[in-house]
Amino acid sequence: MTGDTAPHVVEDIPGVLQLLSDGSVLRGDEAVLWPTDPLPDVPGVQWKDVMYHAAHGLSVRVYRPESSSSVAGSSKLPVLVYFHGGGYCLGSYTQPHFHTYCLRASAELPAVVLSVQYRLAPEHRLPAAIEDGADFLSWLRGQAELAGAGSADPWLAESADFARTFISGASAGANLAHHVTVHAVSTQTQLGLNPLRVAGYVLLSAFFGGSDRTAAEADPPAGVTLTVEGSDKLWRISLPVGASRDHPLSNPFGPESPSLAPVDLPPVLVVAPEIDVLRDRVLGYAARLKEMGKSVEVAEFEGERHGFSVLQPFGEPANELMRVLRRFMYTGVTSPTER
Repeated sequence: MTGDTAPHVVEDIPGVLQLLSDGSVLRGDEAVLWPTDPLPDVPGVQWKDVMYHAAHGLSVRVYRPESSSSVAGSSKLPVLVYFHGGGYCLGSYTQPHFHTYCLRASAELPAVVLSVQYRLAPEHRLPAAIEDGADFLSWLRGQAELAGAGSADPWLAESADFARTFISGASAGANLAHHVTVHAVSTQTQLGLNPLRVAGYVLLSAFFGGSDRTAAEADPPAGVTLTVEGSDKLWRISLPVGASRDHPLSNPFGPESPSLAPVDLPPVLVVAPEIDVLRDRVLGYAARLKEMGKSVEVAEFEGERHGFSVLQPFGEPANELMRVLRRFMYTGVTSPTER
């Protein structure tokens, strides 16, 4: 007899996710995490799902305005790639709040928005999601090449300006956007001229980590939506087994993280809400890039919480975010130290 070997819970997000000692995962209804107020409709946007990775069963939700005239008057629109949040463990591109954000972005920027599905931990620990993001960019590059031959997805061929592609995400999706951008611009340089160009990237409430506590983590502001304990738990569930929060996928400036100084990063827009335990990490990320001479814009939102862009997709903060994003995508950052 070896005693009681029944699996037991080792990590628990109450009502949503349990990781058991044998590695199995029990999932509940994530709707309990979201506001219950009905979301207004966003008219004037077409959307559909397209599979980009058949082997993994992964799709992208494509959004485009029914009237596809850009700010500059062209029929081609910039492309906004979007990765949803959820600590790499939760969330879905089909979730109503993420869907509504993408509808607004497509209608109001305007842009072709591509909301990307990726594999979740702990069933698929990192770097699985990063690999999916890179695979998606490869698929999108293929679509850009096919557009020239007249055989791309018709919506992308008709509406997408692939030379103005922006990579974005919220929370863990912002972390993913960082890593995908670093990979994409390196590949872009290796390939030389090609029809897909990463013109910039956007990090909304970025989910970064580290072993040493920041001031905001040591003394969290009142009313946070993501606690330090919750953040730590999500990293334990999503990082490779045994990895610390200084793993390069968590901490881009950790002791084993490759230097970003030689990377030819495009302009970045960093959105930092005030009431967020990750605020210091987000602002620190922007500061480090500025020190390297990168082109950085920081948009700080006083009184807003982690993930406000999707938790409250309407209202004046959301309206201001759309204005900031529209300006960034259509006019760019004017100075490496603009703030």
